[in-house]
Amino acid sequence: MAKIVILQGSPSVKSRLHGVLDRVRAQIASSGIEASVIAVRDLPAEDLLHARFDSEAIQAANRLVEEADAVIVATPVYKASFPGVLKAYIDLLPQKGLQNKIVLPIAIGGTIAHLLSIDFAMKPVLSTMAPRNILAGVFVLDSQVQWNEDGSAAIADDIASRLDESVALLLQEVNWQTNKANV
Repeated sequence: MAKIVILQGSPSVKSRLHGVLDRVRAQIASSGIEASVIAVRDLPAEDLLHARFDSEAIQAANRLVEEADAVIVATPVYKASFPGVLKAYIDLLPQKGLQNKIVLPIAIGGTIAHLLSIDFAMKPVLSTMAPRNILAGVFVLDSQVQWNEDGSAAIADDIASRLDESVALLLQEVNWQTNKANV
């Protein structure tokens, strides 16, 4: 069975990124593919800061990534880049930790000026880890995600459509790769 891991790079307990990922996870679940989430903010801070490759928590997270067919890297953007906590975890992945994986970057930020953070901050780092394919990615403006009174997220139609299309492409590639491996 195919597996997808979501690296959730937000240092916040609840953010608009979580609303975006609720939609993404629902789409993945409806496809029948298993998805796991690694919330980097929940990894032991000392293990991240001191680059403890032998940490049980880091090794467990790395196993999830290793066993995945695809990785979604989802992050807020601060000062034109992703948070240090996400980079600290990425640094603890093996050199070829994304080898043969399909990667979908998703970023959320407060201004359209951060749009290129996917291409100029995320993709160069991710490409050093030997992924099979890094998809175009989706940039979401904070203003395109609002919280409803019931705690669910309302995502603007245009960005919801782009998210759905990107996740559908990811799922298509994962299914193709999985079926090819089973032949």
